[in-house]
Amino acid sequence: MGIRRVARERVVQFLFQHDVNPPEDVAEALGYFWDTQRTAALAAADGKTTWGEPVELPPPTIDEVATAEFADPLIRGVLEHRDALDALIISHAENWDLHRMAVVDRNILRLAAHEMLHREDIPPVVSINEAVDIAKKFSTEESGRFVNGILDKICADLERPARTATA
Repeated sequence: MGIRRVARERVVQFLFQHDVNPPEDVAEALGYFWDTQRTAALAAADGKTTWGEPVELPPPTIDEVATAEFADPLIRGVLEHRDALDALIISHAENWDLHRMAVVDRNILRLAAHEMLHREDIPPVVSINEAVDIAKKFSTEESGRFVNGILDKICADLERPARTATA
């Protein structure tokens, strides 16, 4: 799996946590999040569980650094523009209240909408495809169709090409 896919999955995981239990300090929460991701990966690689035990973490790998470098601006961007993203999602989600949506689906939609609006280096169709795949992985098959439908409507209203990056 590519670094950007892993990063997007981590973004959704952090946004889910933030949505359910908003931290007082986002920077501190992000630091803790990345440490727990690394601890879990190391434990899985060793075949051991280390939850609750202090762990000396080695320096991050190049892939871990690249993942965080792609993910952190996405996380911060979604949080910064969350109200506007929510309004956009609501305007394209017929007969759906934002808080009735599954928390996972809601945050996948926020991420993809943020990418389509604020990341001109990413073609909108890439954001949609990634969001659908992540929805299928972390939610349900129906979530993939739900996410696709809303994001297609948002994409149709964009003033930039859907299949190419503009930056």
